[in-house]
Amino acid sequence: MSRILGAHMSVSGGYYHSVLHAHAAGCECVQLFTKNNKQWGGKELTGEDCRLFKEAMEEHGITHPLSHATYLINLASPKEELWQKSIHAYAVELQRADALGIPYVVVHPGAFTTSSPEEGIERVSKGLDQVAKLTQGIQTQALLENTAGQGSTLGYDFSQLGKMIDGCQNPDILGVCIDTCHAFAAGYDLRDESEYKNAMDALDDAVGFDKVKAIHLNDSKNDLGTRKDRHEHIGEGYIGRDAFGYLLNDSNFKSVPMYLETPKGVDDNGEDWDVVNLRTLRSLIKD
Repeated sequence: MSRILGAHMSVSGGYYHSVLHAHAAGCECVQLFTKNNKQWGGKELTGEDCRLFKEAMEEHGITHPLSHATYLINLASPKEELWQKSIHAYAVELQRADALGIPYVVVHPGAFTTSSPEEGIERVSKGLDQVAKLTQGIQTQALLENTAGQGSTLGYDFSQLGKMIDGCQNPDILGVCIDTCHAFAAGYDLRDESEYKNAMDALDDAVGFDKVKAIHLNDSKNDLGTRKDRHEHIGEGYIGRDAFGYLLNDSNFKSVPMYLETPKGVDDNGEDWDVVNLRTLRSLIKD
């Protein structure tokens, strides 16, 4: 049973470098930022950037590129200025990804801060409708990511993601990206096969498996339900190896690309952690 596995890679030196890094690590797919993830603005994307990126993808056989939006975006914000700024920023993220030939851009829904969860969810839906109007004619689509639930952040409960999508004028153009660390931190126990199934049933009921377009594979530095978003290497955290085996062998996700967002660097043997984590994941796939 094959799976489409990859990792988030740096674009330092050019967008195509993310593809080179992915290829060197043995990835089939790659995730990247198309601009600085901690700033609103970004360097202009050139035709040369797009050409080199697409050529590198084809040359090295990397598929399913995925973009992740800036962390500053807050589509749930009750503050009009920040909400409008977030809408325009996300529209730009989608346009940049479209120019690079990237089909999806992952975004964290945001935090309701001084309002309420219900108001925040409605705000996200309305914001996504505005984004859709600003990006008419492009192919790239929005993916909402589940969160760990820290503070007033929304999207930690799968039902919240479902409500955000259902509240949009055109829910068919939206999907989700599921993060294992975030789900675990939010209280979805993935360690036992029956509990894993319960969590997936909740996801299917709230969102639908057909909406899951990408998966982030991350172990957790913190225990179940702690609402802390701290990623760990596969099998090195509180989630453990078994849960990733359930996910990798789940036929519902056989064609869904999966991306590591685990810490970068090398292990005690001097081996790249992306290579180590990918090997661990592939060892869990049953024939």
